[in-house]
Amino acid sequence: MQEFIFVTGMVLKQSPSGDYDRRVTILTKEKGKISAFARGARRQGNRLAAATNSFAFGTFKLYPGRDAYTLSDADIQNYFQELMSDFEGAYYGMYFAEIADYYTRENNDEKQMLLLLYQSLKALTAPSLSRPLVRCVYELKSIAVNGEYPGIPEDRELSDSAAYALDYIGKSSIEKLYTFTVTEPVLMQMREVAEDYCRRYMRHDFKSLEILKTLC
Repeated sequence: MQEFIFVTGMVLKQSPSGDYDRRVTILTKEKGKISAFARGARRQGNRLAAATNSFAFGTFKLYPGRDAYTLSDADIQNYFQELMSDFEGAYYGMYFAEIADYYTRENNDEKQMLLLLYQSLKALTAPSLSRPLVRCVYELKSIAVNGEYPGIPEDRELSDSAAYALDYIGKSSIEKLYTFTVTEPVLMQMREVAEDYCRRYMRHDFKSLEILKTLC
């Protein structure tokens, strides 16, 4: 008899499989990044249709196969519908998910990246936070979580406020990341650093970022 497992996580991406199925990539607390098939999820009215959309966060009931899991059921706590119904917000979210997909691996401890992604998607929906700032923080903290953040650059002239913000991003807990705002000149300095660090440490072309650049 097949044994089910339960994982908590978020759908990073989904794609069609066969005539009616979906293949999803889920970032989980327990198993790191995994792939799963959702049978019939593309059929109208299927109970797994919404649960296999990007950004769906909750508990997933799976049974393991040779190369991938099969999704049997899901209890979704947050669909991030505010982002899904907002064209620009959706592309910010997809970019964040792409970064998480780039960094994470199966059977690794990816709890920090999952928490960072979840908190950052929530921050994208907060009216008090500018999305360019959220993007900058997410990029830099992703590098930090994966052990590559070099801290405040020594080869740039930065304002005290920008230097403080960069240091705070590197050292603060994820839960306290999105508790500040900055002026536009400070944000410009931070974005220049983030772009430089992304080029140096990620070394990857993100498809959603190219579209995002045309929107912002």
